[in-house]
Amino acid sequence: MPTIEIYDPPMCCSSGVCGPEPDPQLIRFSADLDWLRRQGSEVRRYNLVQEPAAFAANIEVKKLLESADGDGLPVVVVDGKVMGHGSYPSRSELAQWAGVPDTGEVEDAHTDLESGLVTPVVTELIAIGAAIASNCETCFKHHYNQARKLGVSKDDMIQAVNIALQVKDAPAQAMVQLAQKYLVPGGAASGSCCGEASSGCCG
Repeated sequence: MPTIEIYDPPMCCSSGVCGPEPDPQLIRFSADLDWLRRQGSEVRRYNLVQEPAAFAANIEVKKLLESADGDGLPVVVVDGKVMGHGSYPSRSELAQWAGVPDTGEVEDAHTDLESGLVTPVVTELIAIGAAIASNCETCFKHHYNQARKLGVSKDDMIQAVNIALQVKDAPAQAMVQLAQKYLVPGGAASGSCCGEASSGCCG
């Protein structure tokens, strides 16, 4: 499957689903990306506040931002090609770009989502997961309290936390594998950016 990259506008956390009143559009989009990952797609997401280097490194995204005076976000890139910008795509569009075969089920699922699948309970569970993924203690406490008021069980909250941890740990595991590739005997030659000839990417 193709790699899908999302270049988000400045947000307080990696998904934007945090704070007392998260944007319903961001909640919907985060759920769509989670669904896409479960289909086996590789999804990468970059926040302009947290990862500005990723925006500068992608020539097409950089050109788009410069031509739009910074108003072109979010940008969706599929295998290096800009597929959309300025708004978040629908689940059916993501499915088409990812090459998910059963588009009929995808469209039905998206219709169900728009018709009320994201209830206040689901919203708080998503927000709890986002708080874990973004290491936002204040966000977690707020959404934990909101979920309790709605009668959400601790088991459901634990499941949301566990899912968030799995998503959060995936990049860390990828970095461990990269380090092993470079460090184990017979691995790839070091391409350190922090050597003597480096301009100083590590400080």
